[in-house]
Amino acid sequence: MSLQIRDDRHMRALTGVSETQFEILLEVFFMTYTKMQWQAYQDGSAAGVRQRRPGGGRKGALPTMRDKLLFLLYYFKVYPTFDVLGTQFNMARSKANENLYKLVPVLYQTLVHLEVMPPREFATPDDLLEALAGMDTILIDVTERSYRRPQDNQEQREHYSGKKKTHA
Repeated sequence: MSLQIRDDRHMRALTGVSETQFEILLEVFFMTYTKMQWQAYQDGSAAGVRQRRPGGGRKGALPTMRDKLLFLLYYFKVYPTFDVLGTQFNMARSKANENLYKLVPVLYQTLVHLEVMPPREFATPDDLLEALAGMDTILIDVTERSYRRPQDNQEQREHYSGKKKTHA
């Protein structure tokens, strides 16, 4: 692996977490990865698909859990193309893509386990209000989407976005 972390400032710059936070995350990430890999092995061996136990076979470009987690956090912090990510971690871009999408569910489950993953969906408006309790300001980042301009003059005025010749 070509990504070398020199100190805590460098770790935060490349991953968004401190070395202490990384170690805590790494411990739970390892546990979650092992559990998910064992579950996939059990599911696959019942169907007769797996040929070897988890951990067997070639080790690949990300041999340790530390490398796997560093790979994920680096991607989410820097958001490079797969060409750049593959070059940085000494693998082909297709393998960078494959590794990323294989490891993202593990990171997601890790963050859920640590209870730091914010809720994404709410069943009722009351659930949303409960999640926002104690907050004074809410910023919502949205993208305007264009749609067909209404023919009725009054509707046009109601839906005009303020941008020149745009109804969104």
